[in-house]
Amino acid sequence: MTPLLGEVLGTMILIIFGGGVVAGVVLKHSKAEASGWIVITFGWGMGVTMAIYAVGQFSGAHINPAVTIALATNGEFPWSRVPGYVLAQLLGAFIGAVVVWLHYYPHWEKTENQAAKLAVFSTDPAISHTPSNLMSEIIGTFVLVLSILSIGANDFTEGLNPLIIGLLILAIGLSLGGTTGYAINPARDLGPRLAHWILPIAGKGGSNWKYAWVPVVGPLIGGAAGGLFYRYVFIEGSSLALAIALSVILACPVIVSLFAQRRKKLHSLSEMPATGALGAADAHHQG
Repeated sequence: MTPLLGEVLGTMILIIFGGGVVAGVVLKHSKAEASGWIVITFGWGMGVTMAIYAVGQFSGAHINPAVTIALATNGEFPWSRVPGYVLAQLLGAFIGAVVVWLHYYPHWEKTENQAAKLAVFSTDPAISHTPSNLMSEIIGTFVLVLSILSIGANDFTEGLNPLIIGLLILAIGLSLGGTTGYAINPARDLGPRLAHWILPIAGKGGSNWKYAWVPVVGPLIGGAAGGLFYRYVFIEGSSLALAIALSVILACPVIVSLFAQRRKKLHSLSEMPATGALGAADAHHQG
């Protein structure tokens, strides 16, 4: 098996398990309906574990563009192979989402809640607040990459690493996942969101493209920061890297917040002339 095919199949397996457990919990008339967040996080953790067991020997089982870019950023993976890996991961995630749709085919029509249907495919914030949502994805992916690299630095019984990483995903979901649904993986969110947009899902709503950039940009920033942090702090012992990594994490939401405030201000200013003209016309009409 080629590494690219390994990434396609690995990411497909991840989404079949992960999207499948969400579908089982949120879709109507599923035997797992309403079984809760712990079931969802455990399903995602086991999905990662099974994906790594399946293709780790062929591709390294990145199954996540944030991991691939983090490894390239800290010099452990060639940049020339990054585009192929990322495209393979997106394709695998899309295929996995299609499989989940087919598996739960009669349940889509029985489920009226459009947000629940979208949740099977992609993430959505519990409270919509762009700077905080971005911060959550940055922190979650930073912890993911830092922990994966730390796990790799330890000696485990042969074959145990994938299970430990699966438990890591479970821990991140339980502790940090309640804010945005912890995408921490651009392919995991974007590939299935594309599937939701394209597939003829009974009674579906919109795919929430307005939010879709957050679970892509946030994990890419957090992953790269986590990779650099591990390299320069854990390996080279540089305090400067610690300061830079923390600055990146803290600066991004601030920048987004400033842009949001500026956009809101410009939007208010653009409405003022129209409001004034309407008021003048109304006054003239009353006169």
